[in-house]
Amino acid sequence: MMQIFVDFASNDARIRLAVLEGSRTNVNIAPDVYQDYDISYFVTDMDAYKSSDDWLDAFGKRSMMQKPEAMELFPSELGTWFSYIVLMEDGNKVDLTLIPVNEAERYFEESDGLVDILLDKDGISPPGLAATDRQFWLRKPTAREFDDCCNEFWMVSTYVAKGLARGELLFAIDHLNEVARPNLLRMMSWEIGAEHGYGFSVGKNYKFINRYLPNEHWLILLSTYRLDDAESVRRSLHSCFDLFRSYSATLSRRFGYPYPNYDEVVSTYIERILQGR
Repeated sequence: MMQIFVDFASNDARIRLAVLEGSRTNVNIAPDVYQDYDISYFVTDMDAYKSSDDWLDAFGKRSMMQKPEAMELFPSELGTWFSYIVLMEDGNKVDLTLIPVNEAERYFEESDGLVDILLDKDGISPPGLAATDRQFWLRKPTAREFDDCCNEFWMVSTYVAKGLARGELLFAIDHLNEVARPNLLRMMSWEIGAEHGYGFSVGKNYKFINRYLPNEHWLILLSTYRLDDAESVRRSLHSCFDLFRSYSATLSRRFGYPYPNYDEVVSTYIERILQGR
């Protein structure tokens, strides 16, 4: 597949630069058959490609394709760029983006660092570029960031409790899933960084965090994803409380950051709500 992408770019004069992005460039990610091919072509004529999808046949037979920038329900987020998300019949998945060649400088300025140059006909890529996931490495939080995380976790937890009290289960679940638990994961990752150093990432969506957690905490964290009835949500919320208390208190002591009183205030408030008082 990689040779196909390079050969296609080599043989098309309108493509001046081709890059590989994402997990396939990351030496810290073990390769497997499920990895996408994240490719960007920098081209001189966007409209020529967008006028027909036939040129994509060079990469294999398509089972399904999505063109996010051509969708009405989901507004475009890429500006002048245009992307194709393609599932091939052979199981390969290709995320291919067309970028005007005159936007190459902006692309590299905004890149997340996980970029390998496949082909550069005009020498427009930065010299000495090397793919790195450094931008995603764990780092020490500031005192303000620590406080902000605590504040957000405990404040949004009140919405989970209100949803439960009102019988609005989806409202409660969404606030737990989308705000409360992500801040728990953030706090846990900060403590992991403090314990193991800051020269690594726990991955997108914290997917490698289990490698660094005590098994007991990992099992408790997993249990917070059981949300199929009100009692499960209640238990999950309290499990999140227990974990957050543990990790935030440890981090507070480790760095000498003030431990805010949000826990005490909100816990009392939430128990009153959940008891119907």
